[in-house]
Amino acid sequence: MPSSRPTQSFPMIPRGLRTRFAPSPTGFLHLGHVASAIYVWGLARKSGAEVVLRMEDHDQGRVRKDYETSILDDLAWLGFKADAGVASSDKASDYRQSDHWSRYENALQNLGDRVYRCQCSRKEILERTGKNSEELWYDGFCRVHNQGPNIRLILDSKPQTFVDGLLGEQIQTASEQCGDLLLRDRDGFWTYNFAVTVDDIEEDISLIIRGQDILAATGRQLELREQLGAKEQPLYIHHPLIWADETKKLSKRDRSTSIGQWRDQGFSAADIVGKAAFQVGLIPSERPIHATEVEDLFHV
Repeated sequence: MPSSRPTQSFPMIPRGLRTRFAPSPTGFLHLGHVASAIYVWGLARKSGAEVVLRMEDHDQGRVRKDYETSILDDLAWLGFKADAGVASSDKASDYRQSDHWSRYENALQNLGDRVYRCQCSRKEILERTGKNSEELWYDGFCRVHNQGPNIRLILDSKPQTFVDGLLGEQIQTASEQCGDLLLRDRDGFWTYNFAVTVDDIEEDISLIIRGQDILAATGRQLELREQLGAKEQPLYIHHPLIWADETKKLSKRDRSTSIGQWRDQGFSAADIVGKAAFQVGLIPSERPIHATEVEDLFHV
């Protein structure tokens, strides 16, 4: 349920940071994406951070060009303008994952002998480990065999500690959550965790604002950053989600109402931004909000 609080307070965000809004062109934008954009642009403008628009099209099996076109059109119509990235730079290819596959190949080489090949399917892993939890846990079975289409990384057993700007101190041990981390799948596509971590390092992203559904992935991404030689830890803020019902967040796969559909029904851009801000608990009642006003929703 939406919060009754009109604002959310955050620790002081240092000036001069760089953040990103990073949709995947595997579906159309919906209200959940708008809520994320409110947090990204609102906190960035409030703290003087630069916003990069990255197109995370690493999952080439599900990507469609018309989704990317629609995403860019919707963001422009809503009024969310990036400072750099796919829609705002002559070097748009720098921020589209499929345009710099060599970046991931180079990063893979830097991981050395902690990387190995794996032939296990999801079904085989479940049958062998018996761990049918929400997240698949890999037991390192192929460390000795080192063959197959998948590529995995051996993770350390040490916990990673970080402070979330909304949720406070977090401690995660990635090896207990997911086991050896999958970097590239059997179709030859780079995984989310690997691609975004490499991109965040290469693009100097120092402020990561994203939904709380990604919170559990932070520890493994921090460990991956260390193994890739990154010296600094980004500032993390994991914001609340908009829920389709009491148990499920809005999802492109569930065909949640797209921004284009809201627009076709006669809603203005300000109506949609205000609707998302209300549903995520940033305002006590629904009202129109222009994209240029979202920084006023935050105290930093």
